[in-house]
Amino acid sequence: MILLDATIVSIAIPAMLRGLNASLNSVVWVTSVYLLTYAVPMLFTSRLGDRFGPKRVFLVGLALFTLASLWCGLAGDVGTLIAARGVQGIGAALMTPQTLAFISFLFPPARRGVAMGVWGAIAGLATVAGPLLGGLLVDNFGWQWIFFVNVPVGVVAVVMTVALVPDWQPGAAHSFDVPGILLSGAGLLLLVFGLQNGQQYNWGEVWGGITVFELIGAGVVLLVAFAVWQRFNRREPLLPLRVFGNRNFSAGTLASVTVGFTMTGMFFPIVIYFQTVLGLTPLQAGLLTAPMSLLSGAVAPFSGRLSDKVSAKYLLTFGLVALAAGLAWISLQITPTTPPLAVIPALLLCGLGIGFIFSPMSTVTMGAVPRELTGSASGIYNTARQVGGVLGSAAVGVLLQARITAALTASTAGLPAQARAGIAAAPNLEGGAPPDLGSVPAAVRQRITDAIHSGLTTAATQTLWLPAAVLLLGALAALAMRTSRPTPAAEPTPQPAA
Repeated sequence: MILLDATIVSIAIPAMLRGLNASLNSVVWVTSVYLLTYAVPMLFTSRLGDRFGPKRVFLVGLALFTLASLWCGLAGDVGTLIAARGVQGIGAALMTPQTLAFISFLFPPARRGVAMGVWGAIAGLATVAGPLLGGLLVDNFGWQWIFFVNVPVGVVAVVMTVALVPDWQPGAAHSFDVPGILLSGAGLLLLVFGLQNGQQYNWGEVWGGITVFELIGAGVVLLVAFAVWQRFNRREPLLPLRVFGNRNFSAGTLASVTVGFTMTGMFFPIVIYFQTVLGLTPLQAGLLTAPMSLLSGAVAPFSGRLSDKVSAKYLLTFGLVALAAGLAWISLQITPTTPPLAVIPALLLCGLGIGFIFSPMSTVTMGAVPRELTGSASGIYNTARQVGGVLGSAAVGVLLQARITAALTASTAGLPAQARAGIAAAPNLEGGAPPDLGSVPAAVRQRITDAIHSGLTTAATQTLWLPAAVLLLGALAALAMRTSRPTPAAEPTPQPAA
């Protein structure tokens, strides 16, 4: 549920634009606020698990996430939906660090790769299955059901967690780094707000003489201050910097940022192209991405088992490069008249790459961490991926809007003035709503449609190069990891009953 909800909104963007009468920027915030409230508290929530027990914190987060999902579905305007998504992100932040803590506690090192493989299969499949499930729900029930579907799943999960998950108590009393929480939260909020809303304010004044660039600069300064505070905080820093002394953990965390950036950002231009240019319904667009999801889910357990035998850095590097190549292939291939099925080979290459990313990345990154730092490291690792997701959502959203504006201006330059005025004034054009062209002659309408599709295709292809380039940075980080010798399989030793 947690990772599915990071991407499922993308397939519902056109429906939300029309149903909520909202701008593309507002709907992008529906994703970004979730990722922001998911990422910012996670370092803190990982400490809550260390102090009060992972099961208890997980249950609180699960209940909050489920109730917030109900609130999202009942939202009648985009402002309420954004607020509900923020609460939903907090619930996700409470749950996520506890999942890796459970795996580290329940499985010995020699068998942890298989467990991470299952975890990675779910993570990878959930991340890319959003468009398929979202399309099915939006087409048949409405966009609200991408959130309502979480409610019965959440209720069942609460019952299963209470009945089946051990109530493990680490038994360590931890203090909380309040200055660190405030500095990191405020810094990320200002940075993301400035990046995502810069286009809306024309990169100028936001309020009271404060400009977009000043907000971004203030966010960077606060994040630097946070890092300095972590260096000098001798008690229990929110971000224990000594964990970065391990090269594999540092490189894996950087790779995690690039993966989060890509997995969140790649679907925006793809969905706009599928639904607006090719005219696919949400369900048809979801079915088109289904082979990618299925291949990813099938490959992930295999890559998890393989990471127990082969150095995981090579598997991770292959996955990152394959996903980048798949996105580049899509960008080079698509045109306003490309047959939908022609995109499937490139999507399959993306799915293959995703299947080789999550399990090896978790294995090589978390396997390098001393046991006493597992809770903090889990929080850092998951926070890094979500921070990448926040930045990816903001950066790709801004770039896509800018390229749509520029591409439409260029592609409609030869149209009559009345048609250009109608296109420019059309709300929600990015989501597929037809422009109000008034009395434009019918003979001109096809030219207008062709110009719009050409502009949106150009914007989508240009935008896809950004996540592809970011993935190559992650591949370089993976190559910088130390080649570790896989842990030999051993017979599990009997454990005393809890």
